[in-house]
Amino acid sequence: AIAYFVGNSQLRGTTVVDQARILQWISFADNEILPAACTWLFPCLGLMQYNKQSCEKSKEDIKKALKVLNDHLLTRTYLVGERITQADISVFCTLLSLYQHVLEPAFRSPYENVNRWFTTLMHQPQFKAVIGEVVLCEKMAQFDAKKFAEHQKKGKDVKEKGGKAKEEKPQKAKEEKSQKAKEEKKKEKPQKEAEEAELPDETELALAQEPKSKDPFEKFPKGTFIMDEFKRVYSNESEQTSIEYFWNKFDKDNYSIWYCEYLFPQELTLVFMSCNLISGMFQRLDKMRKNAFASMCLFGEDNSSTISGIWVWRGHELAFELSEDWQIDYESYSWKKLDPNSEETKKLV
Repeated sequence: AIAYFVGNSQLRGTTVVDQARILQWISFADNEILPAACTWLFPCLGLMQYNKQSCEKSKEDIKKALKVLNDHLLTRTYLVGERITQADISVFCTLLSLYQHVLEPAFRSPYENVNRWFTTLMHQPQFKAVIGEVVLCEKMAQFDAKKFAEHQKKGKDVKEKGGKAKEEKPQKAKEEKSQKAKEEKKKEKPQKEAEEAELPDETELALAQEPKSKDPFEKFPKGTFIMDEFKRVYSNESEQTSIEYFWNKFDKDNYSIWYCEYLFPQELTLVFMSCNLISGMFQRLDKMRKNAFASMCLFGEDNSSTISGIWVWRGHELAFELSEDWQIDYESYSWKKLDPNSEETKKLV
């Protein structure tokens, strides 16, 4: 819950429907995966006594959860939408220890879609920065009675040592130290509060120093084509309805249509990796969303595929050259401006 509320709007979901779905997956991780994962893992790590019946049941529960995820990810790169959200982070973190300790190749092999999704996330730079390099389990960990006994003995020794130290400590010295600490705390508190009141928050300083960004599309006339309305029709109506709506509303004086094609098809290998290439591009170009639309298609199969797409944006210039923030992936594609009056363009769109 804390991670959800402190995350940015992309992680929480940009629509009410996405937000609900993200919360649904967070709940799924907490209630369907985590209890079973703990019941299975803790005995293997020597943290809890082994109970065969409970462990076998937890394995079956994990299999059911993995099947749900596997079916859902069959046609999806991420759990909700085309970008990483808190849903992916929460479910990934809940599965992490399982993948590290007990999900050996034979156990996890039936869940190809989950494995693909998991490895995609663990190789993201943002994930690596927090969890480091993840080594997947090669052999399932088992309960070790000796290891469990050692953990229990170690915990008992620490507890006894702490108790003995407390008994030996002179009561008078303890009271004097406590009283002194209270007095110092009272003196420091007003001074600390005054300093905190004077100093601005670090976040406020950062926001104040950050220059306000201006949308590069603002230099072009707004025109009559309302991008948000078209996207709403595109998302909720049939293909025929959305195409008709597009051509009826398209403002050719103030908007342009472009065709792109990936320049290095020989480098495309697995289909899901090519899909990640597309979704990664969309992630990095999210700031174009308000005034641009794109439909990218991946044609072919593993080790024999191509990527191409149709883009629509405000203005008649190649949009990526308007901002340095957008000049990341576009050079990997060829770009051709299309004539909106051409029948060939209408057929392509």
